[in-house]
Amino acid sequence: MTTFQPDAGRLVADLSMMVAIPTENPPGCEAALVPFVSDALRTAGFDVEIDEYAPGRMNVVGTLSNGTGPVFALNTHMDTVPAGDGWTRAPFEATQEGDRLYGRGTCDCKGSLASMLEAARLLAATRDTWSGTLLAVFVGDEEVASAGARHYAKHCTPIDFAIVGEPTSNTLFTAHKGSLRPIVEVAGVTAHSGTPELGRNAIYDAARLMMRIEKHHDDVIRHITHPLVGNASLCVTRISGGKADNVVPDACELLLDRRLVPGESEDAAKQDIQTLLDAVAASDGVRARITGYKPTTGGATQTAAEAPISLASLEAVRAVGIQDAGPFGFQGACDLVHFCDTGASGVVIGPGNLAHAHKPDEYVTVEELVDAARIYIGVVRRLMAPHMTAGQ
Repeated sequence: MTTFQPDAGRLVADLSMMVAIPTENPPGCEAALVPFVSDALRTAGFDVEIDEYAPGRMNVVGTLSNGTGPVFALNTHMDTVPAGDGWTRAPFEATQEGDRLYGRGTCDCKGSLASMLEAARLLAATRDTWSGTLLAVFVGDEEVASAGARHYAKHCTPIDFAIVGEPTSNTLFTAHKGSLRPIVEVAGVTAHSGTPELGRNAIYDAARLMMRIEKHHDDVIRHITHPLVGNASLCVTRISGGKADNVVPDACELLLDRRLVPGESEDAAKQDIQTLLDAVAASDGVRARITGYKPTTGGATQTAAEAPISLASLEAVRAVGIQDAGPFGFQGACDLVHFCDTGASGVVIGPGNLAHAHKPDEYVTVEELVDAARIYIGVVRRLMAPHMTAGQ
């Protein structure tokens, strides 16, 4: 049996190159990174498809067929949040200081991407250690609406197992929250601000509604809990109203943020919000309606702790010396739900600490990059050992 170890120098070089290619989302410019990623996969021996799911927005899908066995997907995203302000280092130049590598995306999520590319190379070079079909699915738009993962999930062939790369400090996460963002318009009656009693102030009615939203969160929503991800939530995150300094506003718009826990459905959450709006209309005469939903990453999901991929992942994480291996749960959302929607059994594992993501001076350690590649290889080999079938 042939084995190879991850190359730390190559990992640093790959990640440095990817950090130097900005893929900020918004606006969404993952296409700039596609040539580097696709070339790396082709060089390793993968068949590569560039999947343009919207004008200028792309996924990279690498396929390596290696006999009979399960279909296993390594997935992460190519986009990052905008660099923003407050950096003490150049955000698009990877800066190595000791074991740390700084730059936008090092933690979320180009670190996972570099480790998955390294794992893909080593697995391609050691095909005697596994059997089946290995996929490298690197998507766009995770940071806004998961358009890349949603598109892929709708059109992909069946997948048995998936690891989604996100910053988990290389521990095992088997669950994550979902998100829903209704846009609510509160209607009033316009009037001259000198005679406000002749109208109905939509901002005042929005304030009445917001008090009820806060109470509904405190009395009901926050008591919906999950052992790994904590409690559900409902809050107002944006408000906009009024069209002139001397006019009683006849409209006010609210953006709600509803976080779901595994076991909750989007449809039920939508109905709950509508029921709340109906109740406020009946009690206070507030006319409010849902006019749409802003795009989000998607719903909540969970993979059972006793599932084969969960058990194999725990073994692989512990094998690199991490004792408090999990399973844990994300407070936020990620693309795992879309792979689970295809029927795959999946988990989230990746280098970097979530506390450093989306911040100035984001970083990942070289040790974490190496360990992540070892973990990915370890899980694949455990679940795709020659002569194994899906579900074993």
